[in-house]
Amino acid sequence: MSKTIDKFEKRRLRSSNITVVISISLVLFLLGIFGLIVINAQSYAEHLKRELKIEAYFKDEKDPRVKDKELINQQVYIDSLKVKYPFIEATKYISKTDALKIAKKELGTDGSEFFEESIFPASVLITLNPNTITSVAQIDSINVLLAKNPIIDEVKSDKQAMITIYQNINKITFWLIGFACIFLVIVIVLINNSIRLKIFAKRFSIKTMQLVGARRRFIIKPFIIEGALLGLLAGSIAVIGLSVLWYVFANKVNYPVWNPNYNYLILILIGIGVVIAIFSTLFAAWRYLRLKTDQLY
Repeated sequence: MSKTIDKFEKRRLRSSNITVVISISLVLFLLGIFGLIVINAQSYAEHLKRELKIEAYFKDEKDPRVKDKELINQQVYIDSLKVKYPFIEATKYISKTDALKIAKKELGTDGSEFFEESIFPASVLITLNPNTITSVAQIDSINVLLAKNPIIDEVKSDKQAMITIYQNINKITFWLIGFACIFLVIVIVLINNSIRLKIFAKRFSIKTMQLVGARRRFIIKPFIIEGALLGLLAGSIAVIGLSVLWYVFANKVNYPVWNPNYNYLILILIGIGVVIAIFSTLFAAWRYLRLKTDQLY
């Protein structure tokens, strides 16, 4: 009879553990999907910021004594930009010949009779580092800073497009962070409830150990270790499922499979699973230790 009871208890314990792992895995899987959306939305925002170029036009030197060194001075200036200013990510030199070709292409004509060879000045196209630029006001100050150099004639940027993009990025970031916080609270509640149901099934065992003189630390320790292992297993399963889903999706839409920020997402998902499982186990077990025997029913 006792063997039958032991088998039943082991089967119920195994079933309880499987239920907890599946529940936590599903919740973390959904949180991971939301994390992928946030990461890729941020990546797209950075892509849009990189598309907002600043173009600094060089002065067309008339003095023959300076004219010979014009190209050298321009190259020295371009080389110094990334060294002096950390907010500059990349530069591209556009010669007068290149500027003429671009103008012909944009106007849809190849007729050189419409243009003088040197009508368009040489310039440098500047790509800003999206991690250091957070507002249009910063870009305005950068324009003023670049224009101070004596070899620069004019600095241009599409300010209206910048304003629109930065406003939209700020709105999207605000709502994504808001939804992420709400979803994280839901995740904590769901994982906590799953762990509490598991501990509830063992409440009599907890109280029995306490009644025979076991210390609270001795009683709680194995439950915490078990909870941490279940959280780790659930987090790992969620990460594997998320990786398979993303790999299939990325290949379908020809999107990059890997992003360095996914490392943080993996650590966060596993960490959330372990940490919440530990604290939920601790609080639930501690609660039943404080209850009287007649309150367990």
